[in-house]
Amino acid sequence: MKPKLSRFAVPYVVWMALFVVAPIVLVVVYAFSSDAGGFTLDNFSRMGTYAVVFGRSFKLALIATLICLVIGYPVSYLMSREGERFQRAAMVLIMLPMWINFLLRTYSWMSILENNGLLNQLFQKIGLLRLYNGLFGTELEYFPMMNTQGAVVLGMVYNYLPFMILPIYSVIVKLDGSLVEAARDLGADGVNVFRRVILPLSLPGVLSGITMVFVPSVSTFAISKMLGGGTELLLGDLIEQQFLGGAYNPQLGAAISLVMMVIVVVCMVVMNRFGEGEEQAVIL
Repeated sequence: MKPKLSRFAVPYVVWMALFVVAPIVLVVVYAFSSDAGGFTLDNFSRMGTYAVVFGRSFKLALIATLICLVIGYPVSYLMSREGERFQRAAMVLIMLPMWINFLLRTYSWMSILENNGLLNQLFQKIGLLRLYNGLFGTELEYFPMMNTQGAVVLGMVYNYLPFMILPIYSVIVKLDGSLVEAARDLGADGVNVFRRVILPLSLPGVLSGITMVFVPSVSTFAISKMLGGGTELLLGDLIEQQFLGGAYNPQLGAAISLVMMVIVVVCMVVMNRFGEGEEQAVIL
């Protein structure tokens, strides 16, 4: 006998149907519709003109994800080795910026990176600009940091780094200490303990962090618009233009959204497959 659906689950199911399933269905319908309302595949064939935007979006998202991993894993590992008081304080410091509005945090970087911003003023006062001009024979009045791909990647790393640290930390801190002790008893040094025990067992957190950083990075539009100045067009900006901009074409925007959703789902499936069987990856 099949269990009946709990009454408490009904509001959740209705919510999912209205705000998750229905929008996806509308995107699919628009993606395969022409301006006249008939079925067409032209929306997908026209996406080839935006191959550069697709490439740029995935390139910057991958770079931001890699930087977050390089920074996030050591931070998570060191946090897990400290006492509970230090861990609680570190968690507060990591979560504290996330309590501030996303747009306000990004705006703060605009004031830091702009031509007359805090960084350029600092470089002028310490003589770095003068030294650079003397070494390379230039006459720069400031370092151009805004409206660049580097600024966009910096914004991604700053906003999404906690999503890399937290899942890795939550896995490492729960590792059974007896496994490390057993590895040391068998003669493994610190490097081998990390490589053959800690790293394989922390892969679920690593893969979760990569997914949680890559997915919002590849679809962001606020960061690229504010720190890229509209010159570094990403997929999120392209979709927004098709729905809200002067190049109003919701059918094309829906097609791009559908393709991006499929790519993201495929990436998540692949990452989950990599994470299967990580407990058996420990080889002493």
